[in-house]
Amino acid sequence: MAKSKLTFEQAAKDVQSLKERPDNDTLLRLYALYKQGAEGDVKGEKPGFFDFVGTAKYEAWSKLKGTAQDVAQQQYIDLVAKLKG
Repeated sequence: MAKSKLTFEQAAKDVQSLKERPDNDTLLRLYALYKQGAEGDVKGEKPGFFDFVGTAKYEAWSKLKGTAQDVAQQQYIDLVAKLKG
């Protein structure tokens, strides 16, 4: 588990230095997987109607509800590795 956690944290750093900015759908997937892996199921109230970005992030994260944190971390690591190419 400790090695997996270290790899998850390294992937979070690596995503900041990608050569190309991922498309919006991929960015939302990265956000949701990171939040699920770091914090677990979505918390708090859904942002207001006019907070389009906040609402999109909330909905992306809520779709992962019930996904184990270690599974989300591994999916995040895999996606970052794929983006790094």
